[in-house]
Amino acid sequence: MTIAAVVVFLTSACKSARQAGNNNDGFVEIFDGKTLNGWEGDPVYWRVEDGNMVGEITPATIVKRNTFIIWRGGKVADFELKVQYRITRNGNSGINYRSEELSDLKYALRGYQGDIDGADAKPYTGMNYEERGRTTIAKRGQKVTLPPVPATDSLGAHIKSNVWTAAIVTGTLGNDDSLKAIIKDPGNWNEYRIVARGNHLQHFINGVLTCDVTDNDPAHSKMEGLLGVQVHVGPPMKIEYRHFLLKNLK
Repeated sequence: MTIAAVVVFLTSACKSARQAGNNNDGFVEIFDGKTLNGWEGDPVYWRVEDGNMVGEITPATIVKRNTFIIWRGGKVADFELKVQYRITRNGNSGINYRSEELSDLKYALRGYQGDIDGADAKPYTGMNYEERGRTTIAKRGQKVTLPPVPATDSLGAHIKSNVWTAAIVTGTLGNDDSLKAIIKDPGNWNEYRIVARGNHLQHFINGVLTCDVTDNDPAHSKMEGLLGVQVHVGPPMKIEYRHFLLKNLK
């Protein structure tokens, strides 16, 4: 092989290695860090700043109900999502998935949610909350099975103190103090990972499993739907997201 041929070969090999590294094991970046192309939400609350997707409530823009920015790239079914978030101390947000868009309310979703909050106790971050549905279906640290509930039953009949009382806790993933300790304080970046395979839903914060749900309730479970992130009703706050990586598991 000539020197020129060796140079071409090595250049090609290095290029292929870079392309393989950029493939990121099948994950696709769904937020470009520059624009909100492919996403739809109320521009009063959502913008791009310093490469981050920012949701913010100011004293002049207090929101009267939860509002979402929705990914318009398609529905998610069996998938894995990795995203980094940073939230202010008064913040409340969440990552909705396999969700349904409400026809009578703009930028409103109903469905599973990886919850996020910025309070000192961080009581909600990492749990599974069903927005506009069964409310809290798994608290942080719980392994839960959701049994069938008749479709004719009122949702309210099975909800007490914002918790779905039909849920059966089948195990623990660790005590709340140890799980809370893995969540970095407001102002720092955390990684949220969601894995959904069939009726099995798992949430991870910074690599640690925080809740595990098996949803055996055909009347209320969802196998596919929309993906979006939330600005929650409440006081002024700021939530930032970056590095949205999505992988189809089918």
